[in-house]
Amino acid sequence: MTIVEDRPQAGGEAAARKAMIDSQLRTSGVNTPFVLARMAVVAREDFVPASARGIAYIDRAIALGNGRYLPAPVVQGMMLQEARPSTADKALLVDGGSGYLAELLRPLPGSLEVISPAGAVAASRERGDFTLLMIDGAIEQLPDPLVQRLADGARVVTGLLRNGVTRLAAGRKAAGAVGLVALTELGIPVLTEFAAPKGWSF
Repeated sequence: MTIVEDRPQAGGEAAARKAMIDSQLRTSGVNTPFVLARMAVVAREDFVPASARGIAYIDRAIALGNGRYLPAPVVQGMMLQEARPSTADKALLVDGGSGYLAELLRPLPGSLEVISPAGAVAASRERGDFTLLMIDGAIEQLPDPLVQRLADGARVVTGLLRNGVTRLAAGRKAAGAVGLVALTELGIPVLTEFAAPKGWSF
């Protein structure tokens, strides 16, 4: 009896990662060597449902279930490139549900803590000294409990939702607050936990 697996063979997966780098990342301006090196070795297909393994490298977000998504490769490539993590960083990552960005980031900063969106917005008196915050999704607002966990001067890289459009954004913490600058329009899955309060409408 011959057993045929649905899973692509290892050589096919490596070829798919190379195609992702050449046709999606490089053509979108993601050319930083450490970013390409990480995305060349981390198996993206291991972070999607079994039914989606064959499309793990498409240039669109992949549904994970429960309202969560794995963003398109270019999103996390651009985030890493903008973040420029170093061994001097104490990094905090809000995971969007896949674990993929956490695996890409893990060996790059001096230390890494990964939390869920719910954990990121939960009320807390904890104050921290994280020097880099990355959020694997688009947000409307950055909650105070999360800002309090950052050191002065900490860098922030996230997706930002404004008027129905998502963009890559970056900023720094100064004087107890974080100012974000929108950089590039990208299709980034929205994290509903970071929605801004809705005002009255008439």
